[in-house]
Amino acid sequence: AANDSKRRAARDTIDILDEISTLLNTGLDRQTLIYCVSLIENGVKPEALANVIQELRLQNER
Repeated sequence: AANDSKRRAARDTIDILDEISTLLNTGLDRQTLIYCVSLIENGVKPEALANVIQELRLQNER
C-alpha cells in the first residue's frame, strides 16, 4: 500500500508539472519532464539543466 501511495504521488506530481509546462508553453513533453525531475532528484542543478535544454534547442534551430 505504501508503494502504491508513492507511485500515485509521483504520478500526481508529474501530472501537475505537465499542466504547468503546457500552460507555460515550454515545449517539454511528459517523458522529458520525467527525465528532468529524475535528473534534479539525483543532484543536477535545475538552472544547469535549463541551460542545457536551451542550448540544445538553439543548436537544433541551426
